[in-house]
Amino acid sequence: MVLTTEDFDFDLPEELIAQTPLVQRETSRLLILDHQKKEIEDKHFYDIIEELHAGDALVMNDTRVLPARLHGEKPETGGHLEVLLLNNTSGNEWETLIKPAKRAKVGTLISFGDGRLKAQVKAELEHGGRIVEFEYEGVFLEILESLGEMPLPPYIKERLADPERYQTVYAKENGSAAAPTAGLHFTKELLQKIAAKGIKLVYLTLHVGLGTFRPVSVDNIAEHTMHSEFYRLTEEAAQTLNEVREKGGKIVAVGTTSIRTLETIGTKFHGAIHADSGWTDIFITPGYQFQVVEAFITNFHLPKSTLVMLVSAFAGREQVLAAYEHAVAERYRFFSFGDAMFVK
Repeated sequence: MVLTTEDFDFDLPEELIAQTPLVQRETSRLLILDHQKKEIEDKHFYDIIEELHAGDALVMNDTRVLPARLHGEKPETGGHLEVLLLNNTSGNEWETLIKPAKRAKVGTLISFGDGRLKAQVKAELEHGGRIVEFEYEGVFLEILESLGEMPLPPYIKERLADPERYQTVYAKENGSAAAPTAGLHFTKELLQKIAAKGIKLVYLTLHVGLGTFRPVSVDNIAEHTMHSEFYRLTEEAAQTLNEVREKGGKIVAVGTTSIRTLETIGTKFHGAIHADSGWTDIFITPGYQFQVVEAFITNFHLPKSTLVMLVSAFAGREQVLAAYEHAVAERYRFFSFGDAMFVK
């Protein structure tokens, strides 16, 4: 059966798109989808501890979102350009998205913050992106902290009062253009309770890049190409996951980025888990056989997105769309600052 992008569409009232985070992270709602029993339950996120058992591993993406949106101007014309950093390709060169792209030809100079940071467009990429090379004095991340903005998704219209609310409480490794949003529901206190129950807390890194911003523009989903993102799983994390497996515990992923990292490694090593790092463009769609992940936490995603396709690959398209229909009917909050699902 050839699946099309339309097969993953659903009706979503605009007012269900969460514009701001809840005051308390863990009080968001949690839809539990047991895809084997074909059952749905409505709970709250702090109930997630009941779904995890001693000996399981909870795998989280510790990437930290860069203040990656910069506002600059062309010195010769004063024309405004918005630059979104996606990933550091080498040295001072970055892959970026620039708006308006037609004003950013190869050779274009851009100045930020009265010249504290300068850039030159070095290359145009197939997907409309640009490679730019930055010039500055001092520490790049410090300059970025003072000049950059948190790159909230385009469907969030309200300004974020506290930028740390678009970071997980365990964010550590700088490099993402977007947050791994399933992790936004955890507090340090909830993680301490989970660890006290005997669940292993395991961290990996995947820097979220262009794939997050890129819609599926083809009808036949098999023709869609994912963008590459950098990932890393350490020796210590791999060892912990293998010990959990050997003792019969479950590997529970937090978010689609953690799923994609674990399944990239599982696919590469024929189901085995090894320390590894590199670039992944894995695209998980129905028909895919999961190698590592046995359950996961995820937010509610955009209609017709690669993320809805990934969840459908695990739990079945019809069940996932039925769960989404239930979530809409029950007025769950959607997307980055929205509610969560636990799929098992």
